[in-house]
Amino acid sequence: MNAWIEPFSLDGQHVAVEPLERKHSDDLTRAAADGDLHRLWYTMVPTPEGVPEEIERRLSLREAGTMFPFAVIQKSTGHAVGMTTYMNISASNRRLEIGSTWYRKSVQRTPLNTECKLLLLQHAFEELESICVEFRSHFINTQSRRAIERLGAKLDGVLRSNMIMANGTVRDTAVYSIIQSEWPTVKANLTWRLEQPAS
Repeated sequence: MNAWIEPFSLDGQHVAVEPLERKHSDDLTRAAADGDLHRLWYTMVPTPEGVPEEIERRLSLREAGTMFPFAVIQKSTGHAVGMTTYMNISASNRRLEIGSTWYRKSVQRTPLNTECKLLLLQHAFEELESICVEFRSHFINTQSRRAIERLGAKLDGVLRSNMIMANGTVRDTAVYSIIQSEWPTVKANLTWRLEQPAS
């Protein structure tokens, strides 16, 4: 367990974020089957059958102190609809990444992701006093990159040939970040976006 990050849960209007546990397996198996997200070769969403193994992988990384994984709960149903994490945690540098995030297709492009990121960013900057929060995505995953940019994160650069994917292709990784001085503006914008009526 990472001493910098103690277990916590967060609660919003649309979403709750709670530490990932084995009890979330059934919900997340159904979530992974919604839209066959694992077929998007440039993402790392588990197959429905692979969800229990992915939960175990993330829990082992939590024990090692390098990841703090969460289940994302849709408040209107009470069901887990995806996963996200604090990862690449550096307590000495007060930096972390919000990543390894995926949601079932039916909740994508809803306020759920915006509020989830707002809650996690607020905890990182206001409770953990992070100086920087990072986001990473496959360079060609334009949906993910646009979502990161809508949060207010800025592109730091592209790590060329950064990772070998499961299908053998080589990933260029786009790296974004929000720094501590930018947080008040990012928070105001995300809060404003959540207050707008659904279109």
